[in-house]
Amino acid sequence: MLVAAGVPKVRFHDLRHTAATLLLAQGVDPRTIMETLGHSQISLTMNTYAHVLPKLQARSRDSDVAPLSQPRPANRNVTTVAPGM
Repeated sequence: MLVAAGVPKVRFHDLRHTAATLLLAQGVDPRTIMETLGHSQISLTMNTYAHVLPKLQARSRDSDVAPLSQPRPANRNVTTVAPGM
């Protein structure tokens, strides 16, 4: 059925590796990925998926996203309501 549909043969491990790589590329916390994969140590996760990190760093460096060190403007449209009102 897979051959007829033109789906390439993929091992379960390949899917697991792809999922972890995509999660890391999307900015998911490495500790969360470690726990999802069932790794006992963060070093195993980071060593396995280290090839993704340079690409993420380059993308972050080249993006138009403001650095975290810059303060955000205050939201002046927030209205507070006293309890019981």
